[in-house]
Amino acid sequence: MPVMLEKRHKVCNRQKNAENTKRTVSSTGALNGKSNGKRNKKSQKYKLRKHYVSMTSIIQLESEDINLNSLKRTDSDRSMCTKLPVLHTRSPTPLSLPPSRLANPLPQHLIPGAHERRKKLPILSAIKPENERSERERFMRANYNYNPLFLYRFPADLDILERMGKPSDKYMTQAILIMENAIDNYGTYEKFEEETGGKILGRSQIMAIIQQYLRRENLEREIGVNLSEEILSRGSMTRVRGKAMLNVRIINLRENWVEGLLRHEIGTHYLRTCNNKEYPWNNWKIRKDMGLMNFNPTEEGLASLHSVLFRKDPCLWRAALLYYTAYKAAFLSFKELFRDLGRFVSDPNVRWDYCIRAKRGQKDTSMSGAFCKDQVYLEGALQILKHRKILDFHLLVRLGKIAFEDINMLKDYTDVKNTRIPFFMEDLNTYHKLLDRIAEANALTDDVLREV
Repeated sequence: MPVMLEKRHKVCNRQKNAENTKRTVSSTGALNGKSNGKRNKKSQKYKLRKHYVSMTSIIQLESEDINLNSLKRTDSDRSMCTKLPVLHTRSPTPLSLPPSRLANPLPQHLIPGAHERRKKLPILSAIKPENERSERERFMRANYNYNPLFLYRFPADLDILERMGKPSDKYMTQAILIMENAIDNYGTYEKFEEETGGKILGRSQIMAIIQQYLRRENLEREIGVNLSEEILSRGSMTRVRGKAMLNVRIINLRENWVEGLLRHEIGTHYLRTCNNKEYPWNNWKIRKDMGLMNFNPTEEGLASLHSVLFRKDPCLWRAALLYYTAYKAAFLSFKELFRDLGRFVSDPNVRWDYCIRAKRGQKDTSMSGAFCKDQVYLEGALQILKHRKILDFHLLVRLGKIAFEDINMLKDYTDVKNTRIPFFMEDLNTYHKLLDRIAEANALTDDVLREV
């Protein structure tokens, strides 16, 4: 009996092992089947991809290297041919464009982040090229035979550039008269600089003169100072965290120019801005409703006159050359403009400074076009000199940001107790004599100014 039970037990074990083996084989087969299926699908995709790649290369060869006229087929031939799949080509990337006028991309640290892409800067900051220094070096190495390609981190709106790009030739005769008069007196612009500008100052010397001027105007706590080699203009007034900031370009700044720059930026722009806050026309909507004129020619013209007020020779050379350069830039490329300015200026670094001021905002300077805002300096200066004998200059400053034509309309609004004038305008008799001297030094006789 025990022997029989043992045999039955062995048979049962064999049957169980057999069933387990079948289950293992079937499950393994199923897994293998799935993996084989995946492999087959991958291979099919690979073949299909390979097929499409080969078709693409065939199309490219046909379009580039094969004469299509020699491949004409009859209708029967066409019916036997396999139709190629329709391939959608991508639009050309910048690398497929002619490389001759491609600028290097912005460095990685200057590319705006996602949160910065809609950022809008003041116009003079937006049109300052990020690669000005490298393009200057490239231009000089090319022996002035190269049109720079400028890059901007936050480019200005095209409608603003278009509005600022309309040149005027109304005062070209007077601009050329002023510059030729200076060349007749000094021979060259460089000689004029040496004799009238004084020695070139270092950073500490410039700062000492600025601090002295601020003390004289009692503005030490109101205005901060930023001395820089990077800004394009000689000076500017901005606001940083709510505080007024004087920005000064210290490259080749001469002794007799520093105080003129301070009278321009602080004695004119800053004080007129402060005074403007005392009146309702500080609001642009109210200003428009009142029908006030554009104050910019008066603002910049007065500042230009104050720049040369106490100079040994109060020549309006800079205002005249800025006017001339902006007009010419509207019709010339950068290198053509640079060559044209050689008529008045020999120093290549000085010529570069004037050219980039006129061409700022442009990307490809091989094209004609200009930023013509700089024409207001001469326009405003000539108009003020023309009317200097009848203007109330104290009101012109105390009423804030207004055009001189609006003085009579606004004088009844005047409440001058909270307004200021610069120290150099306190004695009006002396001030008028200095303006007469400016007109005489620039050969701007009453007959010449009558035509303005």
